[in-house]
Amino acid sequence: MTTVGIIGAGHIGSALAEGLAARGYDVVIANSRGPETLADLTARLGSNVRAATATEAAEAADWAVVTVPLKALDAVPVAPLAGKIVLDTGNYYWERDGHIAELDEKRATTTGLLQRHLPSSRVVKAFNHIPAGDILTTGSPAGIPGRRALAIASDHADAAALATEVYDAFGFDTVDIGSVGESWRVERDQPAYVVRQDADELRENLARATR
Repeated sequence: MTTVGIIGAGHIGSALAEGLAARGYDVVIANSRGPETLADLTARLGSNVRAATATEAAEAADWAVVTVPLKALDAVPVAPLAGKIVLDTGNYYWERDGHIAELDEKRATTTGLLQRHLPSSRVVKAFNHIPAGDILTTGSPAGIPGRRALAIASDHADAAALATEVYDAFGFDTVDIGSVGESWRVERDQPAYVVRQDADELRENLARATR
């Protein structure tokens, strides 16, 4: 059984935990306040979801999801995630995170910051431009006309392949942006951000992005 470590138990993390558990994964989820604060969530999601510390979730993971505010990036454990694929759902909200100069000046991307923080992990941007409430409600079987599409970006082919597999399991087509350096095209305030779109529409929105 594959174990997924989820670091961050907000709306996105909780939705992914529920969806992954329903698809047969074991899930170890963590937040910044301690495992005891997740008792209601784990009780609701069932026996294959348990709460732990961030380090424990990272250690247990075959692959992981990091879904924390950028201001908390330094708290993401590094060593236990070495050699592992990490899905990054992060977005930059300066109102919440404080101003980050290299993002304000368009010299970096949010996923690039996580990849730099986790130099021995293989990071892929995923699930960042869909509202949490849509993750479990807007997927559809492969081949359905107008199937919703989501973007990925990674410097690692195996990470991109895993994210594509997970998207399909949740009912979404994948559009691969390419490298992490291009992942700004699906960040906040760009045309593809939190818009329901099929693959062709997503490609058009990515092409319309301006930095």
